[in-house]
Amino acid sequence: MHTPLHILWQDEHLVAVYKPAGWLVHRTGLDAGETRFVMQTLRDQLGRHVFPVHRLDKGTCGVLVMALHSDAARALSQAFEQHATHKRYLAMVRGWAPAEAEVNHPLRPDDAPPDAPVQDAHTRFRTLARLTLPESSDPRFATTRASLVQAEPTTGRRHQIRRHLKHLAHPIIGDATHGKGPLNRWWAERFGQQRLWLHSWQLSLPHPVTGEWLQLHSGLVWPPIQNPCDPAHQPTLASTPSQPNKPCVDWEAMLSSLAWSPQQGEPMSAAGLCCTKPVR
Repeated sequence: MHTPLHILWQDEHLVAVYKPAGWLVHRTGLDAGETRFVMQTLRDQLGRHVFPVHRLDKGTCGVLVMALHSDAARALSQAFEQHATHKRYLAMVRGWAPAEAEVNHPLRPDDAPPDAPVQDAHTRFRTLARLTLPESSDPRFATTRASLVQAEPTTGRRHQIRRHLKHLAHPIIGDATHGKGPLNRWWAERFGQQRLWLHSWQLSLPHPVTGEWLQLHSGLVWPPIQNPCDPAHQPTLASTPSQPNKPCVDWEAMLSSLAWSPQQGEPMSAAGLCCTKPVR
């Protein structure tokens, strides 16, 4: 029996949960050895059937929505298919990313043959902070740089954010498919966390019954809130216990324990962007 998933929002029509990194949304033949599935765990947790309406990659954590009956599933699926939703992700990427970028780069499905047609794919990026560590992850450079990037995809192609960041030459740290292997291993060894640093941060969508605009948030705050009583005592990745179902624990440790330099622009935080109603 797995630890219950953290519920971010729920009514009689839909439920939003925090998907931990490393969990699959539902069973698939591609990961025959996996035992952690959001759909089955949530079904057992709520004692009722749940309907998937969108997906997150196995390595991605954050906001995930499921419907609680077939009519809601149909309406929510249609909203995603018609791009009537607004999604914001956070990614930690290699190097100093540009302040802003807009990628309109068509993609061919990962498993499609080379002559398959490409599909339109569009993502907006904004750099929220940059980081320079006084340690070398590459013998060519004396320091290691990274950026905290906000991604807003307006289309929903598989691995779209990951592939578009690779296209910008700023792949996501921990991306085994589209990233840099030596850098991924360096970060994993340096901080004791081998994972994809991609986070489903905010999801806005129309309620499937009322049409009310719901704003769902993972709870991760940027800039991180420092402890005013003991600002030096902040969580670190090395000291953070493994709590796969506690929302944002790895991300909170990463953001608060490193010397990020915020970039110019409007700060994006949980304030004013939480769910429109409490969990019921």
